[in-house]
Amino acid sequence: MPITTSAKKALKKNLAQRKINKEKKETIKKTKKEYLNLIKTGKIEEAKKILPNLYQLVDKAAKTNLIKKNKASRLKSRWAQKIENPNKLPKT
Repeated sequence: MPITTSAKKALKKNLAQRKINKEKKETIKKTKKEYLNLIKTGKIEEAKKILPNLYQLVDKAAKTNLIKKNKASRLKSRWAQKIENPNKLPKT
C-alpha cells in the first residue's frame, strides 16, 4: 500500500484510468465482433454502416495510447479488406 499522500492519489487515479481503458477496449471488441458477424452472415450493407464507428473507436484509442498507432491502422486496413473479400482474409 502507498504511504505518501501523492502515492495514494496516484493509485486512485490509476485505478480510475484502468477502469476507463477497460471499458474502451471492451467497446472496441464488442463492436468488432458485431461487425465480423455481419460480414459472416452476408449483411455487407449493415457492416458498412458500422465500419465508420469502429474506425472512430480505434482512432480515439490510438490517440490516447490505449493501442499503438500502427496497430490501429493495421486493424482498419484489414477490416476494410474484409468487406471486399470476406472469405479470403484471416481473422482479425
